[in-house]
Amino acid sequence: MWIGTVTIVVPDYDEAIEFFTESLGFDLVEDSPSLTDDGRPKRWVVVRPPGAETGILLAQADGERERRVVGDQVAGRVGFFLRVDDFAQAYSRMRRAGVRFVTEPRTEPYGQVAVFLDVAGNQWDLLGPADRASGDAS
Repeated sequence: MWIGTVTIVVPDYDEAIEFFTESLGFDLVEDSPSLTDDGRPKRWVVVRPPGAETGILLAQADGERERRVVGDQVAGRVGFFLRVDDFAQAYSRMRRAGVRFVTEPRTEPYGQVAVFLDVAGNQWDLLGPADRASGDAS
């Protein structure tokens, strides 16, 4: 048993694809036309980190209820966790790509961590391994 896909509600498909592929380095694994339950056009857009099995369905907000959750899918908490083997390299690359970090890197018992925002405003942890934690990722 495994989780194949999770959903993030985003304001715009193309803007979200650009953020996840260009800024985070994810792969675009699917971008197919689809239909809403009532027959309107939408897209089935899935991204995932290279080599990962679990993907993220980027669902463009449709209607007022969905627009209200953009950027607040987990009530202001960190809800997504991106693990990397080389924290310093990933942190530097993401900053150069314009990713907005809302905390400075810090070392915790489980490794290095810094909180960043995705294109919708959701909070993510960038996590590096404990054995490489040095406290200096800038």
